[in-house]
Amino acid sequence: DLITDLKEQLSSHFKEVMVGLMYPPPSYDAHELWHAMKGAGTDENCLIEILASRTNGEIFQMREAYCLQYNNNLQEDIYSETSGHFRDTLMNLVQVLWEACQQKTGEHKTMLQMILCNKSYPQLWLVFQEFQNISGQDLVNAINDCYDGYFQELLVAIVRCVQDKATYFAYKLYRAIHDFGFHNKTVIRILIARSEIDLMTIRKRYKEGFGKSLFHDIKNFASGHYEKALLAICAGDVEDY
Repeated sequence: DLITDLKEQLSSHFKEVMVGLMYPPPSYDAHELWHAMKGAGTDENCLIEILASRTNGEIFQMREAYCLQYNNNLQEDIYSETSGHFRDTLMNLVQVLWEACQQKTGEHKTMLQMILCNKSYPQLWLVFQEFQNISGQDLVNAINDCYDGYFQELLVAIVRCVQDKATYFAYKLYRAIHDFGFHNKTVIRILIARSEIDLMTIRKRYKEGFGKSLFHDIKNFASGHYEKALLAICAGDVEDY
């Protein structure tokens, strides 16, 4: 098939881009999650980026695609490759959220995970606002003060996505380009995954936040056919050239 031909005929990061574009969004997410967990070690940043930013409907489709493509259960693979578990709670959301940021016990960590993982974006937005009203503290700052490691990064990613998903991805792209010497996998993954969803808004947030256009920064760091492929996805405006 076409994907097999592309894998055989192309190479390096250009191949990653062209093959990635062949997948429907749920299948591409499944592909990225599989490789994040089945390589040498687990790419926790990839898991955080994908699972924190997708809607419940997108995660459902991703799970189905994962099972079809790899004959594996996504939840079981995540459980075997990471630590922690998820539970639901229906009572006293804000109070539990406040307690979770004051007490660092395993129980309160679990409660905090449940609030952030089982509620809709509108519900979470209201919870965040009420948390700030009650505590006088921004939730991200509270999380950063209380927790660390990948657990902290995951919680912050969920909060940032609820607040403004495009800004979250703009920040991820900027760090991937500037802080990590052009982290190709992250740049490719975000551009492909968001290309038909909110990439135009991400580009806008990127330029507003960092002064240079995304198109400009990609052009400065990538080259050859790989550069052309990324710029075609990015679809820069005249002023970006």
